[in-house]
Amino acid sequence: MSTVGDIGLPGPAPKRAPASHRVHAPSAMGGGLLRFWSLTFMLARTEFKLRFFGSILGYVWTLMRPLMLFGVMLFVFTDILDINKGNPVPHYPEYLLESLILFTYFQETTSGAVPSLVGRENLLRRVRFPRLVVPLSVALFCLFNLFMNLIVVFIFILASGVTPMWSWLELPLLVGLLVIFSAGVGMLLSALYVRFRDVQPIWEVFLQLLYYASPILYTVQTAADHHFFNIPFSRILVINPIGAILTQARKALLQPSAPSAAAALGGYARLLIPLGIIAGLFALGLWYFNREAPLISEKL
Repeated sequence: MSTVGDIGLPGPAPKRAPASHRVHAPSAMGGGLLRFWSLTFMLARTEFKLRFFGSILGYVWTLMRPLMLFGVMLFVFTDILDINKGNPVPHYPEYLLESLILFTYFQETTSGAVPSLVGRENLLRRVRFPRLVVPLSVALFCLFNLFMNLIVVFIFILASGVTPMWSWLELPLLVGLLVIFSAGVGMLLSALYVRFRDVQPIWEVFLQLLYYASPILYTVQTAADHHFFNIPFSRILVINPIGAILTQARKALLQPSAPSAAAALGGYARLLIPLGIIAGLFALGLWYFNREAPLISEKL
């Protein structure tokens, strides 16, 4: 006796597996916000503990590295090159330390995010969890270091004779913008590195260029007399979000009479340029990472 299938007639459609039984590729975010942030905090805390495991000085190394670099740079640029002699910048040592600490956060976050997915290849292949947790945990880990370093910055500021001001309350906003900018760039670079391994050396070179193109060793006032295509170089420096944050941090923490980021740009409306760059790169990084997340395990 022939069946429906034997005589070529269509049979009943196969039953689809329930939605709860279907296999989905891991996404950038999933499982709820509480689980997402819990995993991010757990990875960052674990990395923070492992970084200093077995070290005698432990967390002190987090403070020593930027302080030793600060000491060398301060000696070279004030005692040897004497760049602060002709038109001295008030509280230049404190400004140098503050700027160095803030830039170091951006540098460590983005450089650490680049190989973060590849470095956790075994974990990504075996465990299903939101892939975005990995680069964001790097940003959070570096934020722990930043908080510790900022304590030292404020000790130096107070020791130099600067009295507490209401403008210090701007610092959380500036740090927040720096974190958003760093996380956005980190997400983009980490996803790109899975496909293109040339990203890491290229980014290392770019960071060096960005370091000298940011007002760290000098201020926007120092660069105001120089022009590029008839545009004051100080204005170009502050178009860069890092330059805008460092310039505003100087005014907020050290010298209320110093030019603000808006003044250096030529008006408050132009602040939309660095703010737009921060928002745009964060959106681009989140979009690209979300697109690549389901395929990350296959491409590692």
